[in-house]
Amino acid sequence: MTRALVDIAGGRLDTRWEPAAPGAEDRPPLVFLHEGLGSVDLWRGFPDAVSDRAGGPATLVFSRHGYGRSDPAPLPRPVSYMHHEAAVVVPAVLDRFGLGAPVLVGHSDGASIAVLYAGAGHTVAGLVLIAPHVFVEDVTVASIAAARDTYETAGLRDRLARHHDDADATFRGWNDIWLDPAFRSWTIESSLPAITCPVLVVQSEGDPYGTVAQVEAVESRVTGPVQRLLVAGTGHAPHVDAPDAVTAAVAGFLQQVRRPGHRPSGRSSR
Repeated sequence: MTRALVDIAGGRLDTRWEPAAPGAEDRPPLVFLHEGLGSVDLWRGFPDAVSDRAGGPATLVFSRHGYGRSDPAPLPRPVSYMHHEAAVVVPAVLDRFGLGAPVLVGHSDGASIAVLYAGAGHTVAGLVLIAPHVFVEDVTVASIAAARDTYETAGLRDRLARHHDDADATFRGWNDIWLDPAFRSWTIESSLPAITCPVLVVQSEGDPYGTVAQVEAVESRVTGPVQRLLVAGTGHAPHVDAPDAVTAAVAGFLQQVRRPGHRPSGRSSR
């Protein structure tokens, strides 16, 4: 992939871009939206593995403002920070790279941003929601509070510093708003019924940051078809804990997704 800092929505974003492979130009492009402490690099090899298994569609990975090597974001973050990403930054990113009707692959906060974007009526071919948050659970708040207590003593700060220009600002930007009492009533469930595209939801059974109730909320309220993959384990990143199973599931899902309005060839897909 081509790595570049691109000026978008008021600041430079660290991007990795790979155009479609020959023969894959008609497949929906993939856009990866990282978690609350993530970045381009912290996706590791997952975007490449998914793209390879899916036949090489155009693939974009980027770090949001305040993450990785991207420019800083204003702090403190407001309760509406994910709404801003979905309403302002994601459309600007897609426009800058000329990507229409993408499949959004979001992890945690990134999955929530994907829900908000699709739920606002933007055209998407599909959503892959990995450990999404559509409302705030007690277990989520407890785990985020525990992360704050151990940030400097358990090595998390040093690990984040390897991937973010300002690890302290990245951590505070995520941790402070999730622990703000005003955030306890945050919910994006009202965005779900407007989602008509195919959706794949991936969740670890023992995820300390969210329960299967998040998956059930998506399944019960999204209008389009929903598939689920529950992964054994206690991590918040099932694509890291079970990379083969998750990559295979995402690739299989993508084989069923078509760009809106795209007419398939005369050959049977069966």
